[in-house]
Order: sequence, then C-alpha cells, then structure tokens
Amino acid sequence: MTPISTTQSRRAARRPHGVPSPWGMFLKGFIKHPVMVGSIVPSSNKLIQRMLGRVDWANTKLFVEYGPGVGTFSRAILDALGPDGIYLAIDTNVDFVRYLRQTIRDDRMRVVHGSAADVCQIVADHGFLHADYVLSGLPFSTLPAGVGDAIADATAKVIRPGGAFLVYQFSPKVKEFLSPRFNQIDHALEWWNVPPAHLYWAEQGPAAPAQD
Repeated sequence: MTPISTTQSRRAARRPHGVPSPWGMFLKGFIKHPVMVGSIVPSSNKLIQRMLGRVDWANTKLFVEYGPGVGTFSRAILDALGPDGIYLAIDTNVDFVRYLRQTIRDDRMRVVHGSAADVCQIVADHGFLHADYVLSGLPFSTLPAGVGDAIADATAKVIRPGGAFLVYQFSPKVKEFLSPRFNQIDHALEWWNVPPAHLYWAEQGPAAPAQD
C-alpha cells in the first residue's frame, strides 16, 4: 500500500479572493445543514491517515467520497491516488461543491452536486462500472428515514468485489446499515478527534467462482 503524503502540492490552489477559509465554510455548512454535516469540527489528520491507511492505492482506479465538505480528506486522497486514478466527490450542498471547485485544481478530481443514493448512476456517468473504494462521513444516525438504507444499498452495489466502504461516524448506529450488506466489517475508535469517532471498514468479498 502506498503511504499517504501530507505534502501540499499543486492540487491546493491559492484561495481566490472572497472565498471563505475552510473553517468558515465548514461552520457555515454545519449551521445550514446540521443533519447532513454531522459535526462542527473537521476530521483530524490522525483520523484521515488511519481511515485511508488500508486502501490499496496501487489498484485504485476510482475512489468515491460522499460529503467531501471543504475537502478535509481530498488532498490526502489526491496525494495517494495514482496518476490515472479518478477521485469522485459527491455532495448535496451546493456551497461545498462550489468551494471545492474553486480551491482544488486537479484533473483527477470530479466534484458532483448530487445524492449518494444515486452513486450507481453517477459512477456510470463518469465511465465506470464500479468503484474500488467509497468513503463516507455522512451521519447515518440522523439521516431522514429511508435515506440511509438507500445509500447503503447503492453503495453495496457500486463497490467492486474486493473493494471496501470506509465509514467514520460519531455513533455506532451505522453498523445496522452495514451488517446486512457487507460480509466483513472491521471497527476501531479514533480518540484523537473531536469528538472521538467510530471507524468502519466494510469489505465486499471476492466474486463467487463461475459455475460450470
């Protein structure tokens, strides 16, 4: 697995005049959409490194993130992703979508204004059949009724065999959505985060051998 670099590269563009700071944007997003943002504080670097540390970057062609917000994970993902990989960031918040497009310049990153429940169609629209990995910090415990199930169903369909759904949450309730759909789930706690976070790596088992 390729180590994740923290080096600031060409991917971080100088913030255009009049564009708020990441902290300012994050706070604004939390105030406007607390159910979807889930936390008033961005994820810590320790959480980012630990969450992404299991990704097999050498074999990752499509990495998807739900709710990228102000790009807390984005630069770490782009630093680790290969030159021919694609990073697809999906967010329902048009302010975050605009912010990411203004502040991160990398032709491997595609920022989409849309719902995670539509990930299968979004992935297909970008020329892929499956995603290798999907990352999410969406707060499953506070999503409207039915939305969490729709996202979990779509995610289980879109991830290739051998891929994984990477989830960080402040409530363990998300396991209720993962358990029926993924055959291997690893869990850990990251205390160096505000608040401490539950980390889940939900894997899709290898494809079943073809029957004669």
